[in-house]
Amino acid sequence: MADFDIVVVGAGSGNALVGSGFPGRRVALVDDGVPFGGTCLNKGCIPSKMLSHVAAVADDIRGAGRLGLTVAPPKVDWPAIRDRVFGRTDPIAAAGEASRAASDAVTLFRGRARFTDPHTLQIALHDGTTQTVTADVIVVATGARPVVPDIAGLDDPKLAGHVFTSDDIMRIDQLPKSLAVMGGGIVAVELADLFAGLGVQVTVIQRSGVLLRRADRDVSAALTADYAGRMALRLNQTLTEVEPSGRGMTLYAKDVNGIEYTYSAEALLLAVGRRPNTDGLGAEAAGLALTPGGQLVVDEYLRTSQPHIFALGDVDAPALLKHVANHEARVVRHNLEDPKHPVEVGHRPIPTGLFGTPQVAWVGATEQDLEAAGTPYVSGTQHYRDVAYGWALEDDSDQHFCKVLASPDGTLLGAHIIGPDAVALLQPLVTAMTFGIDVTALARGQYWPHPGLQEVVENALLKLEVGEPKKSRRPWRR
Repeated sequence: MADFDIVVVGAGSGNALVGSGFPGRRVALVDDGVPFGGTCLNKGCIPSKMLSHVAAVADDIRGAGRLGLTVAPPKVDWPAIRDRVFGRTDPIAAAGEASRAASDAVTLFRGRARFTDPHTLQIALHDGTTQTVTADVIVVATGARPVVPDIAGLDDPKLAGHVFTSDDIMRIDQLPKSLAVMGGGIVAVELADLFAGLGVQVTVIQRSGVLLRRADRDVSAALTADYAGRMALRLNQTLTEVEPSGRGMTLYAKDVNGIEYTYSAEALLLAVGRRPNTDGLGAEAAGLALTPGGQLVVDEYLRTSQPHIFALGDVDAPALLKHVANHEARVVRHNLEDPKHPVEVGHRPIPTGLFGTPQVAWVGATEQDLEAAGTPYVSGTQHYRDVAYGWALEDDSDQHFCKVLASPDGTLLGAHIIGPDAVALLQPLVTAMTFGIDVTALARGQYWPHPGLQEVVENALLKLEVGEPKKSRRPWRR
């Protein structure tokens, strides 16, 4: 007989999966993270957005003059800013750990788990001991971690306290005067914007020619142009070496033509991507198949190559996003509770949001995706500057707009927004894609409060030149 009916490894969305336990079953939760509770709460989504909001407010204060307001430049108290954030999240993490430790429904193990066979986990506990447990069903929810690239000199002990990833930079004791950021994806861009907004001199070293290169090309071009006015962008360059120098370091980079460049900074943020936490999991001993990128291979029910082992979140998901992990946790929970009637994960259109200044949000296909696939489409774009609330914001930027892409018959294929409140404005477009609402019905089948900022979305939809929607899909009357 196994020690447990269910063991969940990972206390991010895995903790939500456990909930109040599974009545009548012996359940264990294994977590190695410090603090307890996963990346989103402690090192990712929540603290970064709380900090980004502060930077956005500081930007608003600096820009108040365009509204006729005279405001003193903001004074940044970094310890107070940081402690406000982690003074909220750390108690939640501690309370979550204490609740699990005291639970009669769940046994908590604090340590790192590794498979020794398909039903057995060896746990290296935080107290230095080791415990082996067996289980009938195991759920792997071990998440992902930042990639640390192989750069000459990075391991120099003199650079300790000067080189960071997204896991630790938000808890630094004091702001550096200058920060180099390696990377140009969402994490790199958000954190570069955050620290620039708080007055740090930021240099971004990015190997491609734009920031957010996977976003729609108009959005990535607009964001790159916007950021070029607020920080130093070193595009088409790769960081090759670092060495200690003065209060920080000297950085050596090389461009696509082999030309070398030298920069200096007090601190370096490595933000070039994330990797799933499967390399120390003992996947081979459990007979678990992995993708070339190191994620666990799962079926439509989130079962791995071993039917009694499930996976959820960053360790298997198509997008490393908390809302995707939460959805997968609900699917796994159902399939454990009612294995005779399993549900499929059925990933619907996945929205992505970047909480910088400006915000960026998108869902579905980019224009370059549609061109590469040879998919017929039409496009509509509306700038913030041309709607009434854009006037209220005094937003005259060429870089702030909503762009929608649809099939000629009115099916929404993709939506891309850059500008204030972009993440919130995206939601009706996510709804339309998820539930098959055609763009004409979405634009004309409901009231859009005037003069709200959401008219950016409405007007972009109205600019789409599409055919008449099918009658069965039109929930409105003329």
